[in-house]
Amino acid sequence: MSDRGGSDGPAGGEVRPYDWSWTDGEPGYELPEIDTTRPSIARVYDAGLGGKDNYPVDRAVIEEARKISPAAVGSARVNRDLLIRGVRHLAEQGVDQFLDLGSGLPSAQNTHEVAQAVNPDARVVYVDNDPIVLAHGHALLARNPNTRVITADLLDVEGVFGHPGVAGFLDFSRPVGLVLLAVIHHVRDDEDPVGVVNAYKDRLAPGSHLFISHFCSSFPEARALEGVLLKALGRGQLRTLEEIGGFFDGFELLDPGVVPLPLWRPDEPVNEPLDHSGLMMAGGMGRKPADRTVPG
Repeated sequence: MSDRGGSDGPAGGEVRPYDWSWTDGEPGYELPEIDTTRPSIARVYDAGLGGKDNYPVDRAVIEEARKISPAAVGSARVNRDLLIRGVRHLAEQGVDQFLDLGSGLPSAQNTHEVAQAVNPDARVVYVDNDPIVLAHGHALLARNPNTRVITADLLDVEGVFGHPGVAGFLDFSRPVGLVLLAVIHHVRDDEDPVGVVNAYKDRLAPGSHLFISHFCSSFPEARALEGVLLKALGRGQLRTLEEIGGFFDGFELLDPGVVPLPLWRPDEPVNEPLDHSGLMMAGGMGRKPADRTVPG
């Protein structure tokens, strides 16, 4: 149930080793204080992938979810494959700058790796409100001049755009790939998720793309999984396909629209019916046209 899951290899199935050196802390870098008594979204995601950057309190959330649906926990890898396909598509279409909101802990084949494999000059900014994300991405700031990691709250739209790690680094007069994978479901209804997304859309130039994946109420057990997340994290809200599609209002949806993740432009034939790992999230991509404004 992760937004940022490591994959065993590229979508084509070939397994290859990854260079994880960019996640290593520099000598003398002091990690921020971490509260290990409460689960965090980023660490729970990491635990769902069998990662090492989590604690017993985080793993307990995953174990509760596994009791309901072991397959649904595997949606992290499905989401990772979607990221690879979507970012690669954008880079191949000439999009050379990306704003990745709610990026989570670093993992293999993340946005910068996919985009820069197509265009080494592509610029990427990762944004997350968990300081552990900045701690793990610290070395990236020095080793990859075209990639930045910042700590900010995606709900503070002006704060994100005005952050020195964003302003002047990304050129918002040109198209940007706005990546919101498995993050908007952590914005509660009372926090106006549609308004938050529209505020970002308003700031994007024509030709920019919005890329979203989101927990979906597509099978009965999904509601029980939502309950686990809400109890542990206070966040993790399911929405319907129609509600997820509403985030793209004012944008031109790319084919095949908002669909379960394995069905969005797959690289290989998809086995159906989908299991819970394929149904747990839905998503899509939209393009901002030149002749239309985003609803306020």
